[in-house]
Amino acid sequence: MTNNGSLTYEPISNSTMKEAIRYLGNAKELLGKSPIEGNRYSDEKYVKSACGVAYLGVLKAIEKNLLRKGLTKKELPKKVEEYRKALQKHISVHNGKLIKEFDDLYDELHIAGYYRGNLHRVEVVKGVLKGAKEFIQKLK
Repeated sequence: MTNNGSLTYEPISNSTMKEAIRYLGNAKELLGKSPIEGNRYSDEKYVKSACGVAYLGVLKAIEKNLLRKGLTKKELPKKVEEYRKALQKHISVHNGKLIKEFDDLYDELHIAGYYRGNLHRVEVVKGVLKGAKEFIQKLK
């Protein structure tokens, strides 16, 4: 986050994560289309879309990491439970916090933000996107 509160996404040196970060940039662009009234995004459509795109970026980062670890595209997870298992087995063997962070991002971005449209306050949405970026950076 910059001093004025806007989100910035610096490129990650690892080229396999650039696509995941690009998703976060796209999410930021979508948020920029929603008017802000009283510290709340007033157009739910853009907030829901941004949260959905950011969550896809998280999934993309996990997939890229799994591919680097030797899984084939056919072996990649297709359901949230499978992503959790893959994280636990291949990525988070020595870092149980990563699974908790993934669970939080699933709840916040996918369920609350995208599926239910329950995120409205600017600082909350930006905080969740920042959490997504931090998660992705841990996977590089």
